[in-house]
Amino acid sequence: MTLRALPELVTFATSTDGVRIPPGVTVPLTPRVRALLDTPQMRRLSRISQLGLVSLVYPGATHSRLEHSLGVYRMGLEFLHRLQHDGRFKEMISEQDAAAFLVAALVHDIGHWAFCHPLEDMNLPALPTHESLVQGLLAEDEPAAILAEMWDLHPNRVAGLISGTAVDPPGKMLQSMLSGPIDVDKMDYLGRDSLHAGVPYGRHFDEDRLLSSLCLDESGTSLAIDDKGRTAAELLVFARYVMFSEVYWHHTVRAATAMLQRAVWVVRDSIESSQLTRFDDRAFIDWLTAAVIGTPAEPLVAGIFGTSRQLYKRVASFDTLSHPEIHRQLSGRSHKDIVCVAHRLAEQLSIRLGIPLPGESLLIDAPPVEREVEFKLQIRQRLGRRCDSSPFVWRPLAERSPVIRSLAHEQFDDLVKRVRIFAPADVAQTIADCPSLETIILEVT
Repeated sequence: MTLRALPELVTFATSTDGVRIPPGVTVPLTPRVRALLDTPQMRRLSRISQLGLVSLVYPGATHSRLEHSLGVYRMGLEFLHRLQHDGRFKEMISEQDAAAFLVAALVHDIGHWAFCHPLEDMNLPALPTHESLVQGLLAEDEPAAILAEMWDLHPNRVAGLISGTAVDPPGKMLQSMLSGPIDVDKMDYLGRDSLHAGVPYGRHFDEDRLLSSLCLDESGTSLAIDDKGRTAAELLVFARYVMFSEVYWHHTVRAATAMLQRAVWVVRDSIESSQLTRFDDRAFIDWLTAAVIGTPAEPLVAGIFGTSRQLYKRVASFDTLSHPEIHRQLSGRSHKDIVCVAHRLAEQLSIRLGIPLPGESLLIDAPPVEREVEFKLQIRQRLGRRCDSSPFVWRPLAERSPVIRSLAHEQFDDLVKRVRIFAPADVAQTIADCPSLETIILEVT
C-alpha cells in the first residue's frame, strides 16, 4: 500500500469539500477525521484561545486552539503530499505511520488547558505539562474507540509522536515533522497568529518554496531542506523572531503574564490539577476569580479579567547587552526565587522612596532558559556539478547562514529575552525615576 492510497491524502488531492478556516482555505475532512473532531476532548479546544493574554494588546487575536489544530492538520497533509515523492521517505514511512502522523497533527493540542503556557513556565509541582496529558486523554473511551475502530491506531503511538518519545526511525522522522525547526505547528501558527493579531510579521516567508524543499536529513530520521529552501528558511526564522519580539513577548503581554503568574502563585495551594487541566478559558477565569477573593492577588486578577483593564506598567527593562549583571542574576531563576526577590525589592524601594509598596506591588518577569528560536537544521546540497547523478552532502544550516546564527542566538537571547519589572500605574513612574534602582536590584538579588 502506498501513501497515495491514504484516504486523507486522496481527499486532499480531489475534494473541495470540508471546513473553511482563515485565511480562506478549506480543510478536507474524511469521516474518521470528523469523528475525532466531534469528541468532547477536541470540542473543548474551541473554547480555549490560541494566544491567551495576547488579545489584551491585539484585540483580534481571539482565535481558538481548534482553528489552529485544523490548520496544523491541513499543513500535515501538505507535508505528506510533498514528501511522498522522496524515495527515502516512501521507503521508511508506511500508510499506518502516515495515518498516525495526521492524527497527531490534528490532536497535538488536545492536552492544552486555559492559559497553560505561562503557567507551565512556573514549573509548579501541581501543574503537569500539556504534553503529558495527551496519552490519558486519547485513551479515554470515545477517542480510543475511534482510533482503534476507524484508524487501527493505539493511543500510545500517537501520544509518542506528540511528546517526542518515539524511538523507531519512522517515529523519529514523524515527530521531527511535528516539532522541529520546520514543522507543521510553526508553519501554521506563525501565519495564523499574525493574521488574527493584525500584523504582517508572521506571514512574510515563502511557504510554498519551503514546502517544496523538504527532504530527509543525512541520517534519515529528521526533516531537512534542500539548498533551494535556504532563503525561505531564513525568512521563517526571522518571522518567528519578530513575532516573539512584537507579539508573543510584547511588554504589555508580559505585564499581564507576570500578573497572572503571581496570582496563581498566591493561590497555588488550592490548585487541583485534575480539575484545572480540564478547564476552558471561562471556567479557568471563574475559578481564579473566586480563588483570589480576599487575597493580595484579587486586584491582579481584576486588572486582567475584570470589567476594566488595569495592567501593570513597565518600570525597567534589562537585556544582556546593556545590563549583563542584572540579566544574569535574574534570568532562568525559579519562580519562587523571583517572587522572593520582588518582595525584597518592594521592601527596599518602599524605604528609599518613602511610599507604601506591598509585596504584590512589584512583579519581575524573567525569561526562561530555553531558546525559543533555536534552529538546528541540516541543508542538503549537491557536490560538484548540479546534475541528478551528483552526490549529496548535508551541512548545518547555521554554518551556511549568518542570518540564522544572528537571529537565533545573539539577537534573540541578548535583546528579546529581557528581564522586566512591572508595577501599578500610580507608582510605576516614581519607581522608574529612582536614581539607585539598578543598585538596589543588584543588592536584593
